[in-house]
Parts: sequence; C-alpha cells; structure tokens
Amino acid sequence: MKSPGRTGKYAISADGVRTFHPAPLPPHPAIDMSAEMQMALSSADRALARLDGATSILPDPDLFVYAFMRQEAVLSSQIEGTQASLEDVLAFEAREDSYSAYRRPDRDSKLSDRNAMGT
Repeated sequence: MKSPGRTGKYAISADGVRTFHPAPLPPHPAIDMSAEMQMALSSADRALARLDGATSILPDPDLFVYAFMRQEAVLSSQIEGTQASLEDVLAFEAREDSYSAYRRPDRDSKLSDRNAMGT
C-alpha cells in the first residue's frame, strides 16, 4: 500500500485490483481558500452554469451526454494503449448486428469499458 496522500491512498485488494480509498472529510490541513482559489472556483461555477444553460436549448440532451461518454471512453482507453477512435466506436454501435465481421481487440476493450459504465 502506498503512503496516504492529501486526497487518499491506493491499495491492492485481495483479488489484486488497485483501489482508491479517499481520506476522511474535512481535509487536514484545511483547504486554503485564497482569493486565487475563490476566483478559480467562481470561474468553474460559471462554466458549469453555461453548460447547464446550453443543455436547456438542446433538442435531445441525452444525445449530448451520449457523445461525451463515448469520447471519455475513447480517451481513457487510449491511456491504456488501445488504438480505436471515436469513429470506430460509433461505427461499431451502428453495426452491432455485424459484430463478428467487425471484431478488433482494441475496439472490443473500449466497448467493454463503455458497457461497464452502464451506457
């Protein structure tokens, strides 16, 4: 087990899975709410408000979320070394009935990640 950090620590479970255990709240030492930190939080809050406002004018917000979840799956899988692109994932989903002719291990890994997220 690694030594604990400010946010928590990683541990290896009995079945060999690396898990994260968050530190208890409130953090110690307390978070320094300097003027710079308050400005950063305010900026992030405004960005979230703009995103929330944008979703109110979308004809189908679920489609918007769908695209971002697929993109996140692609990016996280690329960190793991797979070579499938967002276009690969979308093309596969459009042709799930022809799965056997379109099989590729790196793409299958990404789709497994997506299915694990329940999408």
